[in-house]
Amino acid sequence: MTTVVENQKLDANSDMKVGDKVRVIESVVVYHHPEHRGEAFDIKGLVGEVFNIATEFKGRPVSANLPVRVQFSKKFKAHLRTTELEAIQ
Repeated sequence: MTTVVENQKLDANSDMKVGDKVRVIESVVVYHHPEHRGEAFDIKGLVGEVFNIATEFKGRPVSANLPVRVQFSKKFKAHLRTTELEAIQ
């Protein structure tokens, strides 16, 4: 039997790793985009690079709600779920 954290670890690591190029495939509205600060901005279709995957903090396992951190530009990063992303070549 696996724990919730182990399942999330397996899910986060199964198809994505740091450095992979990814595209947002679901509608995700953010309010911190540098060019649209304070306004609702849908990032569906944006392409970025996996910057970090949150599976542990200070050596202890964590169950992050939005485990994948994606960098879209120098000034814009966002935390997303694996189900909101697709890997691209």
